[in-house]
Amino acid sequence: MTKFDLPKELADKVIQILQDIKSSGKIRKGTNETTKSVERNEAKFVAIAADVNPVEIVMHLPMLCDEKKIPYAWVPTKTDLGAAAGLPVGTSAIAVANAGEASKKLMQIVEQIYILRGVKPEGVKVAPKVEAPKAAEASAEKPKKPRVPRKPKEDKPAEAKSVEAAPVVTA
Repeated sequence: MTKFDLPKELADKVIQILQDIKSSGKIRKGTNETTKSVERNEAKFVAIAADVNPVEIVMHLPMLCDEKKIPYAWVPTKTDLGAAAGLPVGTSAIAVANAGEASKKLMQIVEQIYILRGVKPEGVKVAPKVEAPKAAEASAEKPKKPRVPRKPKEDKPAEAKSVEAAPVVTA
């Protein structure tokens, strides 16, 4: 597992955006809920604490996020992560299920993370590529084919089969 250390300013932005999302969106707290959210493709972003001990608790999350093309970031401490989630204790991981009003800010942070890593964010789910009006115009230009009803199947007369009577055995 390779931890990618974010610059302090960007890590602070991640913590701040998680606090904003907590009030206007929906987050999943803890390693188990985060894992379920990623596996079900519900997560839009995952934050993982770097000071988790033993590290095996969160070791699977970066690989799972990469497999599902979900962006993730390492934050310095689990106490900061827990505080961002509104918990009195630390948490190992947080998944953003719905960013709410902070979705544009989250997309900007995700782009900054990908730029620092040197990875192209093409397959990332957070940034929608198609605008709604253009999609509506494109569908309006294409004429729809008229639907042709199928002919009902005709019942073929069953050929008469000769049935031989079974011999009756009497005792």
